[in-house]
Amino acid sequence: MKKREYGGPAGGAGLIRYFDVDEGGPKMDPKFVLGIVIAVLLLVILMNMF
Repeated sequence: MKKREYGGPAGGAGLIRYFDVDEGGPKMDPKFVLGIVIAVLLLVILMNMF
């Protein structure tokens, strides 16, 4: 009998993402997003104090 070798599913079952392809969408600096999150957090904390 022949021994079969399995290398996993062919092509990842179609779940491969190509990250070098630009899909559009909003482009935002991660530092900007982090700043917004921190600002909202501080606002919620301040509103709970008063």
